Amino acid sequence: MGVLEKGWTKESEEKAWKEWAEKEPYHFSRQQGNEIYSIDTPPPYLNTPIHMGHAATYAIMDMIARYKRMKGKKVLFPLGLDNNGLPIEMAAEKKFGVKLQDTPRQKFLEMCRKVLEESGQTSMTSFQRLGIGFNSWKKGTGTGEIYETDSPDYRAMTQGTFIDLWNKGLIYEDERLNNYCPGCQTTLADSEVERKETAGFLNYVRFKIKQTGEDAVIATTRPELLCTAAVVIYNPLDTRYRHLNGKTAIVPIFNREIPIIEDEEANPEFGTGLVYMSASAGDQDAIRFLRKRNIKPIMAVGKDGLMLEIAGQLQGMPSKKAREKITEMLREKGLLEKQENYTHNVPICERSKHEIEFVAMKEFYVRQVKFKAKLRTLAGKLRFHAPASRQILLDWIDSITIDWPVSRRRYYATEVPLWYCRKCSETIVPEKGKYYQPWREPPPVKSCKCGSTEFAGDERVLDTWFDSSNTPLYILKYEADPKFFGENTPCSIRPQGKEIVRTWLYYTLLKCYLLTGKLIFSEAWIHYHIVDDKGKKMSKSKGNVIDPQEILNKYGAEPLRLWCAMEGNLDSQDFRCSFERIEGAGKTIIKLWNVARFISSFPKPSEEVQLQPLDQWINSEIDRIAENADRQYSQYDFHNPATMIRHFIWETFASHYMELVKNRAYNNEGKFTPEEQQAAIGTLYNCLEKVCLLLAPVNPMITYTIYKQATGKDVHFEPFPKPPKPGHKLSTEAITEANSAIWKAKKDKGLSLKAEVPKATIPKNLKPIARDFILTHNIKEVKWGEELKVEF
Repeated sequence: MGVLEKGWTKESEEKAWKEWAEKEPYHFSRQQGNEIYSIDTPPPYLNTPIHMGHAATYAIMDMIARYKRMKGKKVLFPLGLDNNGLPIEMAAEKKFGVKLQDTPRQKFLEMCRKVLEESGQTSMTSFQRLGIGFNSWKKGTGTGEIYETDSPDYRAMTQGTFIDLWNKGLIYEDERLNNYCPGCQTTLADSEVERKETAGFLNYVRFKIKQTGEDAVIATTRPELLCTAAVVIYNPLDTRYRHLNGKTAIVPIFNREIPIIEDEEANPEFGTGLVYMSASAGDQDAIRFLRKRNIKPIMAVGKDGLMLEIAGQLQGMPSKKAREKITEMLREKGLLEKQENYTHNVPICERSKHEIEFVAMKEFYVRQVKFKAKLRTLAGKLRFHAPASRQILLDWIDSITIDWPVSRRRYYATEVPLWYCRKCSETIVPEKGKYYQPWREPPPVKSCKCGSTEFAGDERVLDTWFDSSNTPLYILKYEADPKFFGENTPCSIRPQGKEIVRTWLYYTLLKCYLLTGKLIFSEAWIHYHIVDDKGKKMSKSKGNVIDPQEILNKYGAEPLRLWCAMEGNLDSQDFRCSFERIEGAGKTIIKLWNVARFISSFPKPSEEVQLQPLDQWINSEIDRIAENADRQYSQYDFHNPATMIRHFIWETFASHYMELVKNRAYNNEGKFTPEEQQAAIGTLYNCLEKVCLLLAPVNPMITYTIYKQATGKDVHFEPFPKPPKPGHKLSTEAITEANSAIWKAKKDKGLSLKAEVPKATIPKNLKPIARDFILTHNIKEVKWGEELKVEF
């Protein structure tokens, strides 16, 4: 081994990652071989450069992949790119200053593709610089190659799953009230809706009781929906209103007559205890109430977010303005008893942040409610890391009350693969295996059963989660290679963030179960959020966002990766990130290089020799850490092993063993035999190589460089260190405490660490390393006792 270059810098990483990008050493082949370990990586959107969450979590996924390769697995670790859905469309609207609904479909699709072409390469390069060992950097349909969710191949598979579910009766069309985003102008699933605390008013409105003429005051936050009031309810336990049961209330302003009934959903503590329920619904709870009571929905708000004709004088107004106007009208007529400031949770679109309206539209639904019990069972079988994350999934399953709406009224996504006969309305369902665009091409039939040759293609697209939930099926070649799929399911692991448990994880489990009848994953690794050093969520408005590009340019990837491992304790939930923390991790990278450079100054022994007790001790220490690392890595814990390895590099190895063994390794005064000298040098190399093997999953570039120069081999294709043999009996604590005590005594006297110690009593348990210990500390007269004592 030649002497390593003077210093490891961020530029040193470039040689390794460029070599991997060019040669693709981790290429995957479906030919028979070792047991396959498959990682269903989350395909990132490429309309913007990768953020810190991407950088950290993909680095940890890469650690998993590299560890499994070293354990002899054939690792399927592809990069997928999510090129579908609202984020791409919104980026195109922003870039070109257009609105989807005002732009011809074909022209808008071209804009979306241009956005993707311009932004994709930046993210790809960032992943390469991070040292991510994907199977391939080439785009294609081969196993392990980069796949894109907007490719004809992927979209054909998505449509194939739709056709299968349709044919099984698991997809149906229905017109019902749904979450609707006026900004995105499309239906949303419950999983795409967030809640935002919003300040508003609780308005106490006077209704008239038809039979008695008395007033009934009802509190509401959405008086603009009085135009579709359907029923007034009170709780059966609320004795104040039992005399109203079965009577009729007259809706103010609109003079609609509606019944008054008992219902346990009325909260006696809210407002006056009386609640009016609107047939147009003001939230998800109202939708469930309408379904329970079989009340036909009546739309008050249109697809453009404006009030409809039924709203009378409010027609054409946005909801917020209509709310202000109706409040003014009620006040003028003496029908507003009072207003109270009120803060409540308002449903908003997770993407555009517009307030959700509830609009009745025809959409396609995937059946899920009837499978909730089975999905709970699957969630119980899936192994979670950390186990507490399972509850996020269970809570979501328990909250489901309606089937999954999967059609959307957008453009850049996989099209619904259906046509309709213009004469008899027969639905034309094509064969699987081809990508269809019904809005622009004819159906694969010449005529309908009724004889008509005129058809209309469906113009809707599928929810992006309907696409994304294919990923384990796609990478395991579900129908492209049924034999491979059958032999290699379930997929080994799904790594992902906790914020998409209720979407990506849930929908994948649901859809794959409906298609295959099986649990599609063995394990799920759930990571938490990347927050700033104070534990605050990163946001541009707070000015605390850390750009991974800045980290890579300033420190390189290896400090970032080591920080990920040491910070990423699944039990501590969020990852705290700061320049200081990453810079601190970088010091360990530099320390490892300096240790390796020192060791490389000695010629590597070609033969094994009898080890000295000190050598046996340090070997047992690194073997103990290796055994722990193997156990922890297998549970996807990189935090504890990385922390132990860091301590070993800085303290046990560099500060203690290397200092104790230097005299023997140099042997300048000839006090040791050649065999004793070679034992010291050989042990230095053994420990260095094992540190490289242990850190290879975490820090692939520096370990690759050091190990290759030391051994001529690729560390990433070496077997992970095996369980150690019985270790040496020397006490690590005794050695390190004795060293530290003597160095402190010298420092307190103002002496150099090499200064002579005239007399010292050394603990008897250090006798096996007496020569190394005495020479290191320059002790002239030695006594053996129970405790260390230094005399100057």
